[in-house]
Amino acid sequence: MSESHHSINDPAEAAAPLKLIPPDIRSLEDYARRAPAHMTPSAWEHIRSGAGAELSLRQNREQFDCQLLVPRRLQSLAGGSAATTLFGYHHAAPILLAPVAYHQLAHREGEIATMQAATALETTMVVSTLSSIPLEDIARAAHAASQAMERDRTPPLWFQLYFQADRGHSLELVRRAEAAGYCVLMVTIDAAIKRSEFALPEGGEAANLRGMPRCVQNSAASGGQIVFGTALADAAPTWDDIAWLRKQTSLPIILKGILSPADARKALDHGVDAIVVSNHGGRVTDGLITPMKALAPIARIIDGKCPILLDSGVRTGTDALKAIALGASAVMIGRPQLHALAVAGMAGVAHMLHMIRAEFELAMAQIGVKSLDELGPDYVTYSD
Repeated sequence: MSESHHSINDPAEAAAPLKLIPPDIRSLEDYARRAPAHMTPSAWEHIRSGAGAELSLRQNREQFDCQLLVPRRLQSLAGGSAATTLFGYHHAAPILLAPVAYHQLAHREGEIATMQAATALETTMVVSTLSSIPLEDIARAAHAASQAMERDRTPPLWFQLYFQADRGHSLELVRRAEAAGYCVLMVTIDAAIKRSEFALPEGGEAANLRGMPRCVQNSAASGGQIVFGTALADAAPTWDDIAWLRKQTSLPIILKGILSPADARKALDHGVDAIVVSNHGGRVTDGLITPMKALAPIARIIDGKCPILLDSGVRTGTDALKAIALGASAVMIGRPQLHALAVAGMAGVAHMLHMIRAEFELAMAQIGVKSLDELGPDYVTYSD
């Protein structure tokens, strides 16, 4: 790791990462339980919190309790595999790391450690526009980790794009990602207008945006415009921006933040290659439909025309299995990567990924399916 990658998680306020994984960590929630001790209080609150009264934050977990698995018995499991293919690239399991900003809030090595763990577990990490470390350095870390493990391939690199107020700056990020070897663009479309009361600690920055103007802020004076009529609202991306981006790159484009069947249809009309059904982990707007409730109607509209990913609240292998049975091609996990990173660094993230992968494969076997193609709505029923 370059010496320029320094900590923004003050060690005076947080316990050092553990060198060994404690035996009592047996689930992703165990990492969440331990994580606050390894972060500053402000960093933990920023990572943990949701919008408003946190109704969506709670319901994102509860949404998985509303579905129950229906197993098939005495099925052959010979030759089984949890592997899948997305955009022509192999994935060891349909579980990816969602784009999450500022990994150095959790650990001094930040996204470098997370990417090393993801590479070791053959997992794609979606690198955020707001990463603590430049996207080029993160890509190099992935290739270096693959070489160190004598792997013949690196998990496909995906980059998450936040549109910048100036299209030229958005295009600059796309070109940098292309040059660094990223093969998929994931565009987050549900967070352009949000409240943010978190200030990065001294030394913290969005490394990919160095030299670019800061994001448009809503600084309307009291008594003036609140949202509409402000620079913040005027700069929010539209479908025209998606059409523009489609003309700028040949990379697959995924839209993250779809919750409406109408928007899913519109995404297809705009040449989008995949969508993510997501309410941004309940962080942006409270009271939204949960992704699991939105999934089935969206899957009917998509009708196999493109992959569907799902995030927000996935914490167990059975969560992932239920989502895929109901129409998702893969799921992404967000906050747990920072929980594990804070507790035990790269080893923690690798352990966290291994646990959820093991839970997923075990659940597949226990309901009697040996490939993702066998999953479907018949394997899930709704609880009363």
